[in-house]
Amino acid sequence: MLTIDEARTQFDPTVVYLNTATLGLPPKRSREALQSALTDWQNGTADPQQYDEPLNRTRSAYGELVNVDPTLIACGSQVSGFVGLIAQSLPARSEVLVAAGEFTSLTFPFFALGHRVREVPLDQLADEVRPTTDLVAVSAVQSADGRVADLDALRATGVRVLLDTTQAAGWLPVDASQYAFTVAGGYKWMLTPRGTAFLTVQPDLLDELSPINANWYASAKPWDSIYGSPLRLAADARRFDLSPAWHSWIAAAPALELLRDVGIDALNRHNTTLATTFRDAVGLDHPARASAIVSAVADDKVPQLMADAGIVAAVRAGRLRLSFHLSTSTADVARAAEVLAGHLGNPA
Repeated sequence: MLTIDEARTQFDPTVVYLNTATLGLPPKRSREALQSALTDWQNGTADPQQYDEPLNRTRSAYGELVNVDPTLIACGSQVSGFVGLIAQSLPARSEVLVAAGEFTSLTFPFFALGHRVREVPLDQLADEVRPTTDLVAVSAVQSADGRVADLDALRATGVRVLLDTTQAAGWLPVDASQYAFTVAGGYKWMLTPRGTAFLTVQPDLLDELSPINANWYASAKPWDSIYGSPLRLAADARRFDLSPAWHSWIAAAPALELLRDVGIDALNRHNTTLATTFRDAVGLDHPARASAIVSAVADDKVPQLMADAGIVAAVRAGRLRLSFHLSTSTADVARAAEVLAGHLGNPA
């Protein structure tokens, strides 16, 4: 196991970086692994079959982070592709319940396939489940403002849930085995490059999904399934694998293993404590459930103040969004609070 302080030596940003909810910073070990692979590629000495090893390590580490056996995890490049797979498996005109203002990669596939999508406020999601509801699709943590869904209430309804953990996996304890399906993009809180995404499937639901993106890498033995028939796919969730963007997974493995070695509980304490400290310092209200993301109304001076101070964050849904993760220090929080105090307010 690694302590937070030990793990943070893997990062050396030149700014006060509070933007993990947009793009996670790579640890040094990921950069070194990727640079080595790029050198091999440049030299002509790369062996693509050796790229399976970091992908398998990533799949295993992700399983440990979200409490799912690796055989129930598919690896791909984008969340929306996996959501589309699930949307396609539903009967025509199924009722799908989603949170208003949800990230569209989680909702557009259902709209595009003509399902009956019903949007309700996030805090009313469990109450709005009906006997006619076929699926709830919701992010564990909302991208726009960091609100954490009441997952206990949602599970208590017994409804089938597709949970997007893109803004949660890597800091929020999530047991993916408790949901019908989960999807996650790796390039935010899991600190991997873009081009890495995950799908988890309950074992009794594997056969409900048609592998419409079947490809050579979805086989139990990919390198023996490059040519010719018959169809030969893996028996487990790897049948939904997409041919990997190799270099993304080379950098992903060290990042996921770093988070695993620190532990989700420690990451959760670190991140939420920093976010709470910042809220208190600038006079913002606390959310119903602790989050590593802070969303605030910002006055017109904030963009220039942040630029002058070297503070990096994002604007989402018309508000300033700051995110606190492993690479963030208490000094970063103090500096951001010093610069932004008096310029932020609570959202309406």
